[in-house]
Amino acid sequence: MRIEHSHVVLDACCVLNFCASGYLIEILKSIPAQVVVTEVVRERELLTLQRLKEESNEDAIKFEMAIEQGLLLVTDFDSEIEEETFVNYVFELGDDGESATCAIAVHREWAIATDDKKAISFFQKEAPNLQTLSTLEIVKNWSENGKISSATLKSALTAIRIKGRYMPHRKHSLLQWWESIMG
Repeated sequence: MRIEHSHVVLDACCVLNFCASGYLIEILKSIPAQVVVTEVVRERELLTLQRLKEESNEDAIKFEMAIEQGLLLVTDFDSEIEEETFVNYVFELGDDGESATCAIAVHREWAIATDDKKAISFFQKEAPNLQTLSTLEIVKNWSENGKISSATLKSALTAIRIKGRYMPHRKHSLLQWWESIMG
C-alpha cells in the first residue's frame, strides 16, 4: 500500500475496527504515513470504547497507548475555515466524526481512511485529488508487510466482523480477499 500524503486521518469506523481486531498498535505501526484522528473522533470513540464490554476496556487502553506513543496523533481545527467547513460537512453528512475527519483532511491535503460509503462518495467529490483508504486496505497492508499468519489474520478479521460489526460492501475492491481469508 502506497500512501501519497504525509498523513492519514482515520474516521471513527476505522478506529473501532482496528481496536476490535486486537492489533491496533501493530496495524498503526504498519501504516506508511503519520496517522491522525480528530479531537471529535477521539472524544467520541474513547467513550464508545469505554462503554463496551469489559474486554473492550483493553481497547480503550490500547487507543490511549497509541496516542501516548505518538502512533496516533490527535488534531483539532487550526482555523476558522476548518471549523466552518466542518459545520457545512455536518449538514451534508449528518455525522460529526466523519465531518471533522473530512474537513481537516481537505484543508491539510491529507489522506482519509473510512468505510462509510456516504462519506467516501462525499470526500471523493470534495477532494478527488486526495487518497481514500479503507479498513481492509490497511489490514491487508499490515498482514502482508508483517507477514501475519493466515490464522492470526482470520482471527483479526473475525473480531472486526463481530466486535466492529464490519462487513465489506458487495462492491468493495477487496471483497474477494476478505472472503478468501474468512473461508
